[in-house]
Amino acid sequence: MTETDTLPYRPCAGVMLTNRDGKVFVGQRIDNVLEAWQMPQGGIDPGEDARTAAIRELREETGVTADKVTLIAEAPKEFFYDLPPEMIGKVWKGKYRGQRQRWFLFRFEGEDGDIRIDTPHPEFRAWRWADPVDLPRLIVPFKAQLYRDVLSAFAAHLPA
Repeated sequence: MTETDTLPYRPCAGVMLTNRDGKVFVGQRIDNVLEAWQMPQGGIDPGEDARTAAIRELREETGVTADKVTLIAEAPKEFFYDLPPEMIGKVWKGKYRGQRQRWFLFRFEGEDGDIRIDTPHPEFRAWRWADPVDLPRLIVPFKAQLYRDVLSAFAAHLPA
């Protein structure tokens, strides 16, 4: 067992936001030089439940407010991912080995103009709608299995 094996997972909430066409919101992180796209997600604050965190993160990262979304489904279990060894100690002040995530599927009821990634603390430099099947290919490689798990959890609610 290594020292990193004893580190906890950071509690996190993730949002799969779909539009009327069944496409999924993805953003390109400002702090990453890779051509990777990800769904909104972030830490759960102490005393906050996962659904509240998901809605807060969605607003903080995309400008989309709770009145512009409808909850479709919640994943039945948490999903985990580990950081690559070279990132442990550099991300989250070295406190975590990866994340444990609760995922929520929301339908976007607004217009594209309601999406504002120029938030007070921007996380994305660009955004677009993507086909759900493309998500594992768009994300950084160490999160690809996580995205496959999320897709599997929400498969019944996504276009075939």
